[in-house]
Amino acid sequence: MSALLGGGRHRDLVGPAVFPSCASAPVGMWMQRGVNESGPAGFILVGFSDHPRLQRVLFVTILALYLLTTLGNSAIILVSRLEPRLHTPMYFFLSHLSLLDLSFSSSVVPQLLVNLWDPFKTISYGGFVAQLCVSLALGSTECVLLAVMSYDRYVAVCRPLHYTVLMHPRLCHSLAAAAWLSGLTTTLVQSTLTLRLPFCGHRRVDHFICEVPVLIKLACVDTTFNEAELFVASVLFLVLPLSLILVSYGHIAQAVLRIRSAAGRRKAFGTCSSHLLVVTIFYGTIIFMYLQPARSRSKDQGKFVSLFYTVVTPVLNPLIYTLRNEEVKGALKRVLEKVLGVSCT
Repeated sequence: MSALLGGGRHRDLVGPAVFPSCASAPVGMWMQRGVNESGPAGFILVGFSDHPRLQRVLFVTILALYLLTTLGNSAIILVSRLEPRLHTPMYFFLSHLSLLDLSFSSSVVPQLLVNLWDPFKTISYGGFVAQLCVSLALGSTECVLLAVMSYDRYVAVCRPLHYTVLMHPRLCHSLAAAAWLSGLTTTLVQSTLTLRLPFCGHRRVDHFICEVPVLIKLACVDTTFNEAELFVASVLFLVLPLSLILVSYGHIAQAVLRIRSAAGRRKAFGTCSSHLLVVTIFYGTIIFMYLQPARSRSKDQGKFVSLFYTVVTPVLNPLIYTLRNEEVKGALKRVLEKVLGVSCT
């Protein structure tokens, strides 16, 4: 999703002809061969090559987190489908969020693990394009879906008597489809415009993920139009959804404060706390990354913050919704009892 943002951390991506000391000769030969051959050449994702010892630690850590992400989000999807008590709009959207996180991790982490293990750090042109398109579509979809989920929470707290009427299944399916369609649309537009840029042999990417700002900074022509389009996409998929979320929770806060009983306030807040925490982590990481002055950030800081929202955030979401939600934990136990045929106490 960071492809939607201005890409300030990618300003120094076009490196010299001399590559990092890690397998520099083979990498240089590979690059020269890729430039001279006809057709699109591949890329080198430098990643964490400057920290060879750290790469092994990151490999084990990221692999463990990816397995947890797969298990946690798959469990959320499964329990949302199999447990009748969770056939509500809130868990319908939650299952879509888990599918997004699972798909986003699968589009980034396997290639990241390969690059951490492989000294050549290469990725084919087709692989680069596939990761670019898929991660951009999923990241954009998640921005819109989080705004949709905030509207669902607004109706649940502020219009509880009309909740089932307003959030009827047809509307829920339409909102989810709109989120997915918006992600598909932006990736078609941005990817098409970006991949038409000439790179003039610049294939060394000082990052671990394929993003639109990466390719824009590698281009050897004027990219003013592409940067303007990227800014517009940032407003549509980051600023606008975040504004809607803030407005929704502003109304929710007012409604909660009007509730006289402490128990009622706790119950109302409990229906929103998990989503609010997810939104805080998701947008908080992006704000921390992109609202700092570009000169105050190191390239390593950009990589590690990107690592957080591409690897850590997807594993946090299912934990937040299970550990903080008794209804999900109860449903998960019932599903396990049905599947395994044992009693989970």
